[in-house]
Amino acid sequence: MSAKPSFLKRMFLLLWNTVNTIRKLIINFIFFGVLAIIFVAVLSSEDEVVVEDQSALVLNLSGSIVDQKHYVDPFEAALTQGQDNDPSGEILLADVLYTINNATEDKRITSIVLDLANLQSAGISKMTAIGEALTEFKAANKSVIAMANGYDQDQYFLASFADKIYLNTKGMVSLDGLSRYRLYYKAALEKLNITTHVFRVGTFKSAVEPFIRDDMSEADKEASKVLLGDMWQSYSTIVASNRQITPDQLVLSTDAYLEQLEQADGDSAQMAINMKWVDELVSADAFRLAMMQRVGADKEGKNYRQISFNDYRSVTAPIPQFIENDSVAVIVAKGNILNGKQPAGQIGGDSTSELLTKARFDDKVKAVVLRVDSPGGSAFASEQIRQEVLALKAAGKPVVVSMGSLAASGGYWIAASADYIIATPTTLTGSIGIFGMFATFEKALTHIGVTSDGVATSDWAGLSPARELSPQVAAVIQRHIERGYHEFISLVAQERHMTLEQVDNIAQGRVWTGKRALTLGLVDELGDMEAALAKAAELAKMDKFDVKLIEQELSAEQQLMQQVLGASASYMPGSFGKTTMVEKMVKQWAGVYEEFSKFDDPNNAYLYCEQCSY
Repeated sequence: MSAKPSFLKRMFLLLWNTVNTIRKLIINFIFFGVLAIIFVAVLSSEDEVVVEDQSALVLNLSGSIVDQKHYVDPFEAALTQGQDNDPSGEILLADVLYTINNATEDKRITSIVLDLANLQSAGISKMTAIGEALTEFKAANKSVIAMANGYDQDQYFLASFADKIYLNTKGMVSLDGLSRYRLYYKAALEKLNITTHVFRVGTFKSAVEPFIRDDMSEADKEASKVLLGDMWQSYSTIVASNRQITPDQLVLSTDAYLEQLEQADGDSAQMAINMKWVDELVSADAFRLAMMQRVGADKEGKNYRQISFNDYRSVTAPIPQFIENDSVAVIVAKGNILNGKQPAGQIGGDSTSELLTKARFDDKVKAVVLRVDSPGGSAFASEQIRQEVLALKAAGKPVVVSMGSLAASGGYWIAASADYIIATPTTLTGSIGIFGMFATFEKALTHIGVTSDGVATSDWAGLSPARELSPQVAAVIQRHIERGYHEFISLVAQERHMTLEQVDNIAQGRVWTGKRALTLGLVDELGDMEAALAKAAELAKMDKFDVKLIEQELSAEQQLMQQVLGASASYMPGSFGKTTMVEKMVKQWAGVYEEFSKFDDPNNAYLYCEQCSY
């Protein structure tokens, strides 16, 4: 037999060698290309960021203002860091407040310019905290200026704290008020022969209504009207006071709006002037010249003297302390409450509990502030976290809850056992109720000729989405849900020193603002994070203390990768870190997946507030 390879084998070998060579060339090209970029970045001396005297701090807040950022892959984070106008990004509320407070004491900063064009969301409570910091800045004889091509409702709330609001000559201010509309699926599910099984306790626990109704229930309408009324009253009162107008001048009826628009000859920008929503109409260039007169020109003489939020934050960031002192630990519980270990930006029954445990065994931590910004989620995971709160208290470490934009349902469950609860006036809280829900598809399967049959040793063994749910099993599940509700109101009654009847009257799944929650006894005080830190220190009998943030940390490898890539990010092509249309679509579908992933409780029991999204 010939030892020479067959023609077919030699052909495939040649093909593989060709493909492998091309693969190596591509890999080497990418590797050495990135290496060259890093080499240039390391050897190049970038211009040092300098804060000039008489500068304006440009608060170009882009994306969402959050208490905790979602976990981002180090490579992606490196590519996006330093981008001042990323509408899909996130900015920590703590960073914004620190920056404004630092600028208040910084003699080099004389003005703050609010650039809110890419601000997507924040929540009234977070924006109020920023507004209060801006007010303190103005009290130091410094000015706050807002400029935009147009203002939506959130952007205008922050802009109202400015001494002067500029608007582009072709811009407009969009003030619409608040609404709550939902899609209802009952008829569609019936047409698809899908049977939805819902188990709940709480007249106002409306998260399941879209699956069992074709319209909003009267109870939900009643609760939503009160809630929206409270939220809008807070918004309109603050903005009207800032602008020295009356609250009813903000959102007009359609007839009144048309009348005002006619008086302005159809010009939305002029109408904003007439309504005293803004102070002056200018082009972008006219604003540039006005600011050059106010703070002076930069070195090139082409723009006003300024420094961006990110640059100022980088040069004024606090220096890490190497000697630890007694501290109040801050642990952020932000996002949906899920089971197991979850990345930053979500609350995990295991991962959040581990952070609380870390604080408990840290001898330098004398008290804990648990910052809750959550609509709830898994009942089981919520209880896991509450048990760790109890363990902290048993270890002699006071726990104070600081409620952010929302701390409802499961978010309230994990807060209930704290020594003290502080909310903002516009925090959404309460939603004391519980539900369970799943679907079966026996009718849909029968419709296409598929049936399920067999034997089982018990009623439980045969449970399946393909089979009808028996009334007896449904009764057992409902009993579990009822027990869960009783445990919820019993917990609140015990921790808040109320009777079961008192709690039941304000529970039933109803959502309250922090202002109403205070009068109802669900929280102890209205205040911000600073108030929570002060209270925690007081309970721990500490006169002086450091603040220690306990959070999930990147591994050493991830930190090194992020630092190396971050140093070279500015040398990469501008389009390298841009989001493609495909990526945007993927993110949208990821949002849908995330919506469904909220429901992962092992017992299918949920403490979740669906309407807490304002």
